[in-house]
Amino acid sequence: MSLTAVRPCGDRAILVEFADELSTDANGRARALARRMRDVPGVLETVPALRSALLIIDPLRADRAAIELTAADLATRLLPDTTGTGRVIDVPVVYGEEAGADLDDVAAALNLPASEVIALHTSGEFGVFMLGFAPGFPYMGLLPQPLEAPRLATPRLRVPAGSVAIAGVLTGIYPLQTPGGWALVGRTPLRIYDPREPDPILFRPGDRVRFTQVSSAQFPADRITAPPPLPSRPAFEVIEAGLFTTMQDLGRHGYRSLGMPDAGAMDPDALRLANLTAGNSPAAAALECTAPGPALRALDDLSVAVTGADLTATVDGTAIEMWRTVRVRAGQVIRFGAPHSGMWAYVAPAGGIEARTVLGSASTYFSGGVGRRLERGDIIGVGVRHGNPLATPLPAQMVRIPKDEVTVHVIPGPQGEWFQDDVVEAFFTSTFRVTVQSDRAGIRLDGKAISRDPREMLSDAMLPGAIQVPPDGRPIVIMVDGPTTGGYPKIGVVATVDLPLLAQARPGTRVRFVQTTVERAVEALRARETAVQDLQHKGRSE
Repeated sequence: MSLTAVRPCGDRAILVEFADELSTDANGRARALARRMRDVPGVLETVPALRSALLIIDPLRADRAAIELTAADLATRLLPDTTGTGRVIDVPVVYGEEAGADLDDVAAALNLPASEVIALHTSGEFGVFMLGFAPGFPYMGLLPQPLEAPRLATPRLRVPAGSVAIAGVLTGIYPLQTPGGWALVGRTPLRIYDPREPDPILFRPGDRVRFTQVSSAQFPADRITAPPPLPSRPAFEVIEAGLFTTMQDLGRHGYRSLGMPDAGAMDPDALRLANLTAGNSPAAAALECTAPGPALRALDDLSVAVTGADLTATVDGTAIEMWRTVRVRAGQVIRFGAPHSGMWAYVAPAGGIEARTVLGSASTYFSGGVGRRLERGDIIGVGVRHGNPLATPLPAQMVRIPKDEVTVHVIPGPQGEWFQDDVVEAFFTSTFRVTVQSDRAGIRLDGKAISRDPREMLSDAMLPGAIQVPPDGRPIVIMVDGPTTGGYPKIGVVATVDLPLLAQARPGTRVRFVQTTVERAVEALRARETAVQDLQHKGRSE
């Protein structure tokens, strides 16, 4: 099998594609390449998908050209990975009735008795081709030809955790309650994703799975995230939780191959600057909030930096000067009022927020059951500050919060061939608006619909910043809580340096996309990183 393409996927990833159709051979080559490229200098992480592999690189230090050459050379020579992990995992399944609401419809559509559908589904081993869509969701195949069934015409809004489903030539298991459009044939009591466990995800790409029919089972209830334990150094009492206030840091990295997104701050620049201003490590945890914001009563004398969106922060009614450290006395209350600009604000107390970590990060990933939103009565603790707060306000050029309009640089592709040249030109000359449906998973845009090839695309891996175009032509920019894989073609990827700008765009903000190159995007990122590093050195010396 020949290599199809090596494509840039934004300024911090390279997409290597094999073949145009899904096969065990194409998937085996993708997994083999992902495994071999993990140890190449400059490669931070590899994500195998159905017929491709995404190479996530360090854009400021990696030799992109050398990595592309190495990947292209290996891709043409590597034999497919046929042994996988060597693990065979048995999955008990209750088929049909309430556990598999679509079994009878699938059987009727395939002109088979339901018993034959079950027999085919339990007849052999299915390889785990990739994990994506949700943390731990396994895409497994290939199904026997008589069992190939289409997706549902209308996806369900809620699919129970453990549901076993089929779509096309693939079968999968929903790891937690999510929307879903695959046909449900059964349900397993096996918990395949549990964020409370040290290793929360059961499957790995290359595993093999055997389904076994069982007559009944006790399905585990959804676990409710417990309140955090009382901190050793209480700092705030939450007296009003706000709309969506969470603990965030710079995210968890290295687990996208398991379907686990990075999460972390929507505006990592603002979080880092809040921490640097307060004298913390840039990666320390802070509170992220949006309007309406929380009310936090100080339980001790604190130094606090508030950055990001201007949500009219006050201390006992007196306006806080943003982007610099302010002193808050025990008993005083930080509140947020009317939003003036931006979407996400950050509250960084000196010492950083004390928080439990999952896979090396304190970041809340709400839809994945990692952490939760703050609630009234929560007690927030702080750690020990190791640096000095900045004595002067941040330079004005470091503050980047859009108001009515934002210009965002975009690197075209990686699926440029799915769009006509005039469509791409229109994309870069049109104005879009951020919709109220936007969230931490994706920025949804409204404007002139983007026409695209109507075919279904095989899912591949992606990063925050990827601009997917679904069949309705309304682009979606994947953000920090967004899925790690997707089945819509991507017309471009937002330059890493501009992603915080888009994150801070409120609903109604006008968005213009400007075409750029990988090289220019990397240079802009380098300039921004140099400025942040200079501030960090300044803080250490004050």
